[in-house]
Amino acid sequence: MNRRIIAVAGAAAALAVPAGAQAHVTVQPKEAPAGGFARLDVRVPSEEPTTPTRKVVVQMPSGFADASYEPVPGWRVTVAKRKLAKPIKTDDGDTLTEELSRITFTATGKGIGPGQFQDFGLSLGIPDRPAGTKLTFKALQTYAGGKVVRWIGAPDSEHPAPQVTLVAAGEPAAGAQGSSEKADDDGDGNGLAIAALIVGALGLLTGGAALLRARG
Repeated sequence: MNRRIIAVAGAAAALAVPAGAQAHVTVQPKEAPAGGFARLDVRVPSEEPTTPTRKVVVQMPSGFADASYEPVPGWRVTVAKRKLAKPIKTDDGDTLTEELSRITFTATGKGIGPGQFQDFGLSLGIPDRPAGTKLTFKALQTYAGGKVVRWIGAPDSEHPAPQVTLVAAGEPAAGAQGSSEKADDDGDGNGLAIAALIVGALGLLTGGAALLRARG
C-alpha cells in the first residue's frame, strides 16, 4: 500500500512540474508570417500566491515600425519609440526614422490576481526576415510591492524571454492549420449528413411506391 501511495505521489509531482514550467510570460502564437501583418498576444500569468501583477513592460525587437493595441479595461498602454541609426524607405515611399522600443501595460485597477492571466493584444507589421528567424520579446513583470520578474533569459532558463519564429509568407502559422482542418472536417460531416438525408428520402419514396402497387 505504501508503495502505491509513493508511486501515485511521484506521478502527480511529475505532472505538476510541466504545468508550473509553462506558467511564463509568452507571446502567442509562436509563429508569424515574415513581412505580413499579424495579431500577437502578450500572455501574462500572475504566479505570486497573494500579490497581483501591476505592470508589464515588453521590449520590442528591432524591425517593428508601429503597433495598434487592443484596449483592456483596467489597464493603460504606453508606446515608446527609438530613433533608427539609418532611416528606412518603405514600399509606399515613406521614410521611417523611428521604430518601436517598448510597450508598457500598467494597471489602473486591481491588476492580474493570483492564479489569473491576461492577454494583451497587439496588431503588428512583422519584419520581413528569413523564415526561421526568431524574434525575442524580453519582458519585465512587476508585482504589487515592487517585485520584478525579468523574462529575459534563454529558452531553457528559469525565466525565458518570449519568442516568435517567422515563417514564409503564405505559410500557415502554428495554430491556424488546426482551424482549417476543423473547417474541412465540418464540411465533410455536413456533406455526409446531406447524403444520408437524400438516401433516406429515396428509401421512403421507393417503399411508398411498393405499398401502393401491393394495394392495387
